[in-house]
Amino acid sequence: MSNYLDTQHQAEVSEVLNTFTARTEWPTWLLIIGFYSAWCLIIFHGRALGPFISISLLLPLIVLWMSLQHECIHGHPTRLPALNKALAYLPFAVWYPYNVYRDTHLAHHVDETLTVPGIDPESRYISAADWEYLPTVQRFILWTNKTVAGRLLTGVPLAIASLVFSDIPKSIQRRDESAHMWAFHIAWVAVMLWTVEHYSAVSAWEYVVFVSIPALAIGMIRSFYEHRPSERAEHRTVINESKGLLSWLFLNLNFHLVHHDLPKLPWYCLPTVYHARRQQWIERNGVYVVRNYRQLFFNNFLTPIDSPVHPLPTRQAHERPSVNAGAFE
Repeated sequence: MSNYLDTQHQAEVSEVLNTFTARTEWPTWLLIIGFYSAWCLIIFHGRALGPFISISLLLPLIVLWMSLQHECIHGHPTRLPALNKALAYLPFAVWYPYNVYRDTHLAHHVDETLTVPGIDPESRYISAADWEYLPTVQRFILWTNKTVAGRLLTGVPLAIASLVFSDIPKSIQRRDESAHMWAFHIAWVAVMLWTVEHYSAVSAWEYVVFVSIPALAIGMIRSFYEHRPSERAEHRTVINESKGLLSWLFLNLNFHLVHHDLPKLPWYCLPTVYHARRQQWIERNGVYVVRNYRQLFFNNFLTPIDSPVHPLPTRQAHERPSVNAGAFE
């Protein structure tokens, strides 16, 4: 339980966690079973659906899968990390091994270093010192990535390029457990894509190009403005009050401050806990509130939402290496 909560607030959260739904975790179990059932149905019986319908169904399904992986990382639907890992391990989204996502994301949950370049693995900022040495083209790309359009167009290529040309080669060179992890992940990806190629209505390359990459891009909508630099750690995490389709696919992670303050709270409890004390949450994060994802699209489709240069001192910026897990922020 977060130290921020007063005694009454802790009691309210405990009451939510003691409900039958939270104790049994049946919504998460239902989603996991539903995902596997839907994926297998589309892949093994998709020829009757055709490629267009198959892709249309697989795309939101993979976005949901990435959100389910996030839930498993945070201790759901069981208290057994090994079982949660087994439930969410298979690389349906293709790009990132479960262990990479788990390790970088949990490191990201240190609120005192949120957004700090080089320390927060999911930071979308660069230090002022590093900015001085960047060529004009790279500066332009970073500015572009601060718009919704740029995020959708350049976010995925940047993440994949970092993965292919930096993260994987470094792991192979080290020849340690991370190299074995990547080898195992790539083998599972090969098996999955072979299955897609031989049984579904879409080819392996269509799955990558029209399902996996767009799903990663949609995931980057969620992380587009989840965090901002601020002197106060609690002012760095957004509250997005969206209630639409994206909120459901992201499993309510738009209530992001609540998630950071209470990371063990399951996805279906986030709206309840937030709305019970809405004004208190808004005051806590310094009114860092977005109405919905439409607001972000309307205001920042072509206009940068802020600067890519981190405005605060970052003297620790190079103390710890990081892997940017792209949409898995």
